[in-house]
Amino acid sequence: MSKSNNVYKDAYNRCLRLLEETSNLPSEPELGAMLGVSRTTVRGILARMAENGLIAWDKRDKTVLRAPKEDDFFPDEETDSLSQIIERSFMRRLLAEGAEAGMQINELELAREIGVGTTSVREFLIRFSRFGLIEKRRNSHWVLKGFTHAFALELADIREMFELRSAAAFAALPDDSPVWADLDRLETEHRALARDIANRYPEFSELDERFHRLIHSASRNRFIVDFYDVIAMIFHYHYQWNKAGQRSRNETAVAEHLAYIAALKSRDLAKVEAACRKHLTSARQTLIDSTPEGRLNVQARRAETPAGNTA
Repeated sequence: MSKSNNVYKDAYNRCLRLLEETSNLPSEPELGAMLGVSRTTVRGILARMAENGLIAWDKRDKTVLRAPKEDDFFPDEETDSLSQIIERSFMRRLLAEGAEAGMQINELELAREIGVGTTSVREFLIRFSRFGLIEKRRNSHWVLKGFTHAFALELADIREMFELRSAAAFAALPDDSPVWADLDRLETEHRALARDIANRYPEFSELDERFHRLIHSASRNRFIVDFYDVIAMIFHYHYQWNKAGQRSRNETAVAEHLAYIAALKSRDLAKVEAACRKHLTSARQTLIDSTPEGRLNVQARRAETPAGNTA
């Protein structure tokens, strides 16, 4: 599914909820600002609503004909939130261009590429900038400041505190909590990826992101969930920053995830903590190895390893 479809479906669902609150929808520019999407996307939404008998659309008049029903909405699994769409598009751009210090980011180009409003992109970049990885410049430009060894260590420390707490909370959730069905689906996806790891290993980063987001959602702590949006952008894409040994690292991480999932399902807090700590230790090292300093250290270790010695 394309990024633009995700943007459209998320915005369409949110616009449907507006129908429950008003008898007439506002102008296209106002709708675009409310939904954080482009005017083209707004017109696509209005056209679908008119086609489905939800509104009567005659130029500036958009009269609500009926309230939306459940089957008018796109399924949740087909709609990422606007912030997730922008986040993933931003990280893909960093990956495609090497994520090197000094890299230029233009918020107008990014908004056009995703199909969202520039205000939404600017808000995202401002929130991301408070961690010191990007810096605002003039004329809607930003610059990537670089990802250092010290930053990686600080981020790993915070991530471990958050996730250990969240994993314990997850294991304590009741049997009827919807997260267990979500966990089952993620386990199925992990096993499918493991079976075809040779061809599909680059897909791991997004699966990794969804898995850890699910665990953190169990914390029900607004500060953990909010801060984790930024942690996710770094941690769950670092697997692709350093291409050397990517398949091997991802294969190991998939196996650790499956052990982690088994521990969560066991409800045994000691097993949960052990599986969580083991995976986070591996993730910490991978993150550190992805920094410029880390890459140099990896190269030095390989140079010191005698030929034929793979220990």
